Amino acid sequence: MARGSPLVDQDTLTESFTEFVREVEPRLRHALCAAFGADAGRDATAQALAYGWEHWERVSAMENPAGYLWGVGRNHARRARRHRPIFPEATPDRTPRVEPALPGGLAKLSERQRTVVMLVHGMEWTLSEVSELLGVSKSTVQTQLERGMAKLRKEVGVSDER
Repeated sequence: MARGSPLVDQDTLTESFTEFVREVEPRLRHALCAAFGADAGRDATAQALAYGWEHWERVSAMENPAGYLWGVGRNHARRARRHRPIFPEATPDRTPRVEPALPGGLAKLSERQRTVVMLVHGMEWTLSEVSELLGVSKSTVQTQLERGMAKLRKEVGVSDER
């Protein structure tokens, strides 16, 4: 049924979408920002939610609507970022607030590894939360986390020894 159909209660659609956004938007934004950087991630979140609203009847019936909109946002960010760095270099008047080698190291990770590392270590998500959003098993998240951290340690030049 189309949104303009008399059989669809617009108020019910609006309420269900509003509740969905309240619950999902922060996690979706964090995930997209982790994968693509703050500006591109926020833009991708807005695009994904706009798509979700436009197609809410179909999206809301999906098994994992947040995961589907993650994919919509990811695809938008991929198209938009052509030849732009994910983590731009710091300018002389703007000192990085992190280990200077970290942005370059994160940029060298695969998209999945970067997303998992940022969500788990940067935003303190559980493996279950990441698994649910990305639509993969917890063991896949764990594997990507371990591989991503090993590669990141190597790129940044730190050892895993304590």
